[in-house]
Amino acid sequence: MSSNAAPLTPRRTALDALHRSLGATMTDFAGWDMPLRYGSERDEHIAVRTRAGLFDLSHMGEITVTGPQAGRLLDHALVGNLSSVGVGRARYTMICRADGGILDDLIVYRLGESEYMVVANASNAQVVLDALTERAAGFDAAVRDDRDAYALLAIQGPESSGILKSLTDADLDGLKYYAGLPGTVAGVPALIARTGYTGEDGFELFVSPADAEKLWQALTDAGSAAGLVPCGLSCRDTLRLEAGMPLYGHELSTSLTPFDAGLGRVVKFEKEGDFVGREALTEAASRAEENPPRVLVGLIAEGRRVPRAGYAVVAGGEVVGEVTSGAPSPTLGKPIAMAYVDATHAAPGTPGVGVDIRGSHEPYEVVALPFYKRRK
Repeated sequence: MSSNAAPLTPRRTALDALHRSLGATMTDFAGWDMPLRYGSERDEHIAVRTRAGLFDLSHMGEITVTGPQAGRLLDHALVGNLSSVGVGRARYTMICRADGGILDDLIVYRLGESEYMVVANASNAQVVLDALTERAAGFDAAVRDDRDAYALLAIQGPESSGILKSLTDADLDGLKYYAGLPGTVAGVPALIARTGYTGEDGFELFVSPADAEKLWQALTDAGSAAGLVPCGLSCRDTLRLEAGMPLYGHELSTSLTPFDAGLGRVVKFEKEGDFVGREALTEAASRAEENPPRVLVGLIAEGRRVPRAGYAVVAGGEVVGEVTSGAPSPTLGKPIAMAYVDATHAAPGTPGVGVDIRGSHEPYEVVALPFYKRRK
């Protein structure tokens, strides 16, 4: 069995028994058995927007890179300038193929002068691990698979800071967005990060799998008065969609470069040395300037029918784009979608745009992303 082959039985997180005891509907996600929802996904979504939600994200792939040339290795292997990240800070970046196609989008935390943690999407963790290991040749740095070393809990929503403060003396007020600090939460050693994927303020807690259940219970108890609820992957998807955040396999793929995805800003050509994909991405950047690629936009339904990934976006009887993600929006009360559309139809308010839903052209309003932005 090759390292890329999916396991025959889904992997289970350290919180698996707890999810089942809470009556979670479980689903296979990227080879993991994960909670889809515990009750109503709409209620879970609204809890995160108005109070707080607790997620198990232990399926994410943690890869540690250490050594004197750890930063230089990551500068070579990824499109970002990781050696410039300060200790205790994090950066959103991507790993691309030599042809510029996106292998995955990543968050990289700098834990020390010569130690970084790369967090990959569950579906791509093995691919990213293999690519980093291969690209490490010639660098004084080691790549370590730490997927089994961590459980990952996330608490998201406007009440999350207050709930977490009751369980830790870590300086949460001083913890900036896209940063992480070591601390203790409910007596459990944790890396406390503040990145988030819901559009709300919140925290991610990287802990030993042996401590996961204790921490989940402590957060549940501390959050009960504030209305914290357990949340599954279903509402995580609608939350990130409202926040206009891309999901690998939907808005990002190997057939797109970061410039095609409107995320060319993550590619740092100014960094020292060569990096994988530099030549192809230089060409993609100039191509995008001369002939703008399709633009990722928001679509809001005028009716009730929900668009799904792969549906054609149409205007004047012509196909002008494709839906990448779609769902009912609990916050807006209407179906919404993200779609790549031709630049000529990408301006907010462009008239005559619709989605072909099973042969019927349903009218949609083109809007700028994100659909939802929290009040600071």
